[in-house]
Amino acid sequence: MSEPLRVVAGIIIYGDRVLACRRGQGKASAGKWEFPGGKIEIGETPEAALIRELSEELGISVQVLEHFDTSLTQIPGLVIQLECYVAHCDEVPKQSSDHDLLALYKCKDLASLDWAEPDLPAVAKLAGLRL
Repeated sequence: MSEPLRVVAGIIIYGDRVLACRRGQGKASAGKWEFPGGKIEIGETPEAALIRELSEELGISVQVLEHFDTSLTQIPGLVIQLECYVAHCDEVPKQSSDHDLLALYKCKDLASLDWAEPDLPAVAKLAGLRL
């Protein structure tokens, strides 16, 4: 088996809600929800990748606070290693280059969304938290 594709995602918490993003049409997993982020480049730390990806995708600056979850997901022809980090941002993003909808949800409501498979372990872990 080949090396997993390393991807990072940000769990950005605003009070008692978490940012969720729906993949736009024409994108892989279009219509599925995910935590924002992207591929970790060679030589890049997950934290640096998250800061770069959120700046590129959402136009926001974040402070990475702590590691939250790492999981492996097998999809046809690929294994994705998703590393999720809790991040802080003073502003709520209004638009995204990869998503057609951005919304804030309470943790207990996250499971009602149609999530991309790699994000499901973090969603399940978040569902047990009280913010």
